[in-house]
This record gives sequence, structure tokens and C-alpha cells, in this order.
Amino acid sequence: MSAAQVTADTAAVTGSAPLWRRSLKALLASPVVWFCLVVLGTVLLCAVFGEQIAPQSANETDVSRAFTPPGPDAWMGTDDLGRDVFSRVVLSAAPTLQVSVTSVGIALVVGVTLGLLAGYYRGWVDVVVMRVVDVMFAFPVMLLAIAIVAVLGAGLTTAIIAIGVVYTPIFARVTRASVLSVREEPFIKAAKSLGARDSRIIFTHVLPNVSAPIIVQTSLSFAFAILSEAALSFLGLGVQPPDPSWGRMLFDAKSFLNQGWWLSVFPGAAIFITVLAFNLIGDALRDVLDPKTMTKERA
Repeated sequence: MSAAQVTADTAAVTGSAPLWRRSLKALLASPVVWFCLVVLGTVLLCAVFGEQIAPQSANETDVSRAFTPPGPDAWMGTDDLGRDVFSRVVLSAAPTLQVSVTSVGIALVVGVTLGLLAGYYRGWVDVVVMRVVDVMFAFPVMLLAIAIVAVLGAGLTTAIIAIGVVYTPIFARVTRASVLSVREEPFIKAAKSLGARDSRIIFTHVLPNVSAPIIVQTSLSFAFAILSEAALSFLGLGVQPPDPSWGRMLFDAKSFLNQGWWLSVFPGAAIFITVLAFNLIGDALRDVLDPKTMTKERA
């Protein structure tokens, strides 16, 4: 009998759906989660189909239309060069998501791997990994990211590497803490007694049982990565002109706050709403995947 059949039979006997199905049902029952999904879906559409959605190109200038306030001809107004703010906000979604997804992916893979090795093997592996993590935690996140960009040079690729590096220790520490509790479970000792290889135990038995906090941390890290990318671009260390980005638009707008309030409000609102959506999704995932919550539901 396959594992899937055993799971189905167990669910039928206990009268309850599988854990992942109950978690998904609880997650989608929240109106806040649906709001977040709509927001993130809109941002994703802008990132993928931005050129089709935007009425103008990002750098199409018309000085005669400079500082046009929001209206039917320009939904979000125009900037000092007559460029359409709505088009630039839409087209900025692509580099923002590219940086956040790629950098978090780097941090996830490297950090989780280091956390698994440190928590499972302990000993000198744990000492070396965690001392490196402690050193990286000694620096403020943005300061360390700026230092990396200063060494490698400003640009989109450098921003991805810098953000990925500075968030790697977070995943390593979260993963290690979860592995330390799981490695002493009876099913891990049973797998060892049956002669299972360490790699099989780690990726087949340990990783699935520590995935809940990793999933939550991943969702929250997307929000922090967007903020970090915006900060680096604002400082001129991220996306380079003439390519648009929300952080760079805020930098360009700071000199024209009196002439056009919309120049800072709309890219700032895009950052705020996107980060808020990721944070709310992370909080919802934390509530759903919390073992104490699941225990109360079973009771």
C-alpha cells in the first residue's frame, strides 16, 4: 500500500482532511488573505505584462506636460520630464519582484542548507556555521548590504547578491532552531537504526518537519527584500537609471515635493501596499501553521 493510500485511509478513519488541506482551507477562509492575494496578483500581472498595461514607455518624455497632476490624461500625473508616473510605477514592478524573489531564493537555499547541516550534525559544523552567522548579525542589514554593493559595484545583479547574502543568516538560524528539536524525535532515531543515509534523513524526514517556520520566514522575507531594494535604489545603489524602480522614483521625487505631491505618493503607496500584503500573508501563514493552533483545532 502506498503512502498516499495510507494517508487517505487515515483521513477517512479519523474523519479529518489531510493537514495541508485543512491549512489551505483555513488560510483561504480569511478575507485579509484574499485581499493580499489580489494585491500580489496585481503586482505580478504588472511585472509580467507591464509593457502591455503601461500606456507609455518608462522614459517617454514630454517636457510640455511636466508636473501634470493626476487626471484622465495621466492617472498618476507626470514628473519633471513629462514622463507618465503610472507607466513608471507599473514597469517598476518587474525589477522589484525580480530582486525580491531571486534574493530570497538565494537566502532560502543557502540559509536552509546551512541550518540543516548545523542543526543535524552539531559539533564543529554547528560552531563554525553559527559563529559566521553571529558575525553577520553583528552588522545592521542595510549597512552590510551597502558594504557589499560598495565592493561589487552598484546595479541590479549586485543588489540581488547583497540582499541574498544579508538575509541568509536569518534562514540559517530559523532552520537550525527547528532542526534541533526534530533531530531527537523517535522517527529520526528509527531511521538511523535502519541504516538510512544522513542525506536521506535530512531531506526526507527532517526538512519536511521543519518546513512550517521556513515558509513563514520566506513570506516575511519577501517584504523585507522589497524594502531593502527600494532603500538601495533610493541611495543610487540598486536599479540604475534610466530603468525605473519604486525606490529610484522616490529619490527623484524628493526634489519636487512642492511641485508635485503625486511623484512620491504613488511609488511610496506601491511599496507600502506590496510590503503590507506580504506581511499579512506571513502572519496568516504563521497562525495557520502554528502547531498550537492546529492542536486546538483537532481538540
